Amino acid sequence: MWEKISIDSLREAGSVKWSTFPQTIGMFIAEMDLGIPPVVSEVISGQLGRGALGYLPAPVAEAAKEATAHLMASQFSWEVPASRVHLVPDVLSALRQTIAHLSTGPVVVPTPAYMPFLEVPLQCGAEIREVPSLVREGRYELDMAGIDAALADGGLLLLCNPWNPVGRVLERDELAAVEEIVTRRGAKVFADEIHCPLVLDGTHIPYASLSAATAEHTVTALAASKGWNIPGLKCAQMILGPADTEAFAPWAKPAADPVGILGPLAAAAVYRDDRGWRDKVLMVLRADRDITTERLAGIELLAGTRPEGTYISWIDASALAKRVGNPAEYLRAHGVALTDGSLSGRGYENHLRLVFASTPDILHEAFDRIQDACAKA
Repeated sequence: MWEKISIDSLREAGSVKWSTFPQTIGMFIAEMDLGIPPVVSEVISGQLGRGALGYLPAPVAEAAKEATAHLMASQFSWEVPASRVHLVPDVLSALRQTIAHLSTGPVVVPTPAYMPFLEVPLQCGAEIREVPSLVREGRYELDMAGIDAALADGGLLLLCNPWNPVGRVLERDELAAVEEIVTRRGAKVFADEIHCPLVLDGTHIPYASLSAATAEHTVTALAASKGWNIPGLKCAQMILGPADTEAFAPWAKPAADPVGILGPLAAAAVYRDDRGWRDKVLMVLRADRDITTERLAGIELLAGTRPEGTYISWIDASALAKRVGNPAEYLRAHGVALTDGSLSGRGYENHLRLVFASTPDILHEAFDRIQDACAKA
């Protein structure tokens, strides 16, 4: 299925991941090197064949909303009316809409965080309060006391689950603890669940599905972009509670105006029936995770987590940093481009984010380069 994928073919395709740093292996952007589902190719080819690349028709938008509701019910046992689903270009657009129209007060960000979560709120004029997470036996956990204190005067908690970049799939008791804090503090939650199709161990539980209270105080954002590798089609979904659905009504159409026709068509197709493509990808990602875990264990200067979800490994490169300074710059100079951990929050300067969604051959080549670079440090 992926036999023809190579470093050369990926460079020729010209994505940001493979063209930003020439002669490197791109592992710094959260997308897969595994192509796209055939059903997506068919949807796009069909539109091209009909010469149908006009503005987004209402029935196509409605079909995408209904497919989103179908996905939530069939995959995650969460019954959501399609009327509470809104289309936006991407998850960050959903966050901007939430800050602008549905929340007040500070934005509380557990760290390490998805990098734009530390940029977008500031761009929207909001105060950011970082809450560094706890680490127990190499496993990251939310600092509930820290979140409670940061939400003392209300605000918006950014909850990323599955958690980019540390790969956690939050469990029910953790989500219930968040619910208790947010409800008591009169706060809201922005739940980024874009990686929910990519659970490697455990079960994804939509935060808003816990109770009537969480359904009311949560904005859930998701998209087909990660699970089915189509970020360039620009179609995400916001799922709102009943009160927020009414409050957001004046802004729903402007928020959806940038969404084109191809993204909703593709999302509706894969949410309904991707013909087993994601199941095959999950098998590859679990094998990739095993390769990543094994190879990192053999590199003395690096210590990685074993992700439960996503296709991201979070690496402590403190030992390497003592020898070379900035580990991301050092490894990039040796042919592998990773994300600098400093972009994920204060105190993570000597960490790295590695995207391992690739073929085994490319993954081993990347780790050969990393291992060689660390041996020379």
